[in-house]
Amino acid sequence: MKYLKSLAAAATLAASPLLAQTPGVTDDEIRIGGAHDLSGIFAPFSVPAVAAAKAHFDEINANGGIHGRKITYIVEDHGYQVPRAAQAANKLINRDGVFAMLLNLGTPHNLAMFQLMGPQGVPNISPITAARQMVEPFEPWKFAGTSSYYDAVKAAIAYMQENEGTEKVCLMILPTDFGKEIEAAVHDLAEAGSIELGAEIGHKPDESDFTGALGRVRESGCDTVGMALGISQMINAIATARKLGMEDLKFMLSSAGFHTVVAKGLAQQGVMDGVYSAAGWQDLEARLGEPEVAEWVAQFKEATGEDYPGTGALLGRSGAGILTAALEAAGPDLTRESFIAAMETLDYEDKIAGNHVDFSAEDHEGADEIFVNRIENGSWVLVQTIE
Repeated sequence: MKYLKSLAAAATLAASPLLAQTPGVTDDEIRIGGAHDLSGIFAPFSVPAVAAAKAHFDEINANGGIHGRKITYIVEDHGYQVPRAAQAANKLINRDGVFAMLLNLGTPHNLAMFQLMGPQGVPNISPITAARQMVEPFEPWKFAGTSSYYDAVKAAIAYMQENEGTEKVCLMILPTDFGKEIEAAVHDLAEAGSIELGAEIGHKPDESDFTGALGRVRESGCDTVGMALGISQMINAIATARKLGMEDLKFMLSSAGFHTVVAKGLAQQGVMDGVYSAAGWQDLEARLGEPEVAEWVAQFKEATGEDYPGTGALLGRSGAGILTAALEAAGPDLTRESFIAAMETLDYEDKIAGNHVDFSAEDHEGADEIFVNRIENGSWVLVQTIE
């Protein structure tokens, strides 16, 4: 009899709202996690992305939250180190009990965190990486914000072949899952006979002397370099090439190099042209005259004290906007299942990112456009849009 009473008590407890509650969701709060590079080679993406996301959430919260719940964004710094990213995910998911992850930075870092997110079905929204693995293989909890590195790189090189005389491509990449995405795109183009493949050079995340690598590029006879390095490394390597007299050498960057800091940093080094990139969003600087963009820039400046949002902030605001739109659409009875179903109904123009967000039950890649750009006098200029 005591045993039966114990079972009945346990069943009653298990059915209580407390234990049945969705992780990270209370009557007045939704906890969201983010594992970022706030101190490493991609901090120029993460730091402003976090600031922009928090500014967006502050505005939402000041207006009563979403269905009466305010958003708390809990951020951990992994410094672009995979073990620290895994530790951050463990804390955010198992200790903080977040509802979803937002804007996690880094390809190998997200893949490491997937080992914790996958078994629990923790939604991963708009990671700051365009690796194909963010949506492949398909999982209901994976949602990428934009088109992949792979597709964008192939589009950029195709443009450069047709318009800039690209024939032979060398690679200067980090030997990580991020670098492998760029490598795969270039290899596939070479295997298809579209281009010739030259020297392939791997670099460490803390490497700063690229003289020897560029010597190998020169010896290989490449007219273009496909690059997948850290922000400061890209600026340093391209500026070094120009100092070595490699004035005609062109550079193709993935979306990880499509950053305001890169364009301005190269201009300070005297590099005004010969650099290309492709991404799933449009540069902000060229669209400051658009009313929605101008309004957001003014709000960002007031909220953060920063002079100019830049690329990282654009991605932060865009990702946070996707998250809040889905939370609103999911309704007051919020579960991970209702949230995922709501994500799959989103279809709108993102005026800040300059792209079209469109998810479905079969397609978890938000924006499919590819925007090919080149640097002209310290700014990114759009040269081709691929729908």
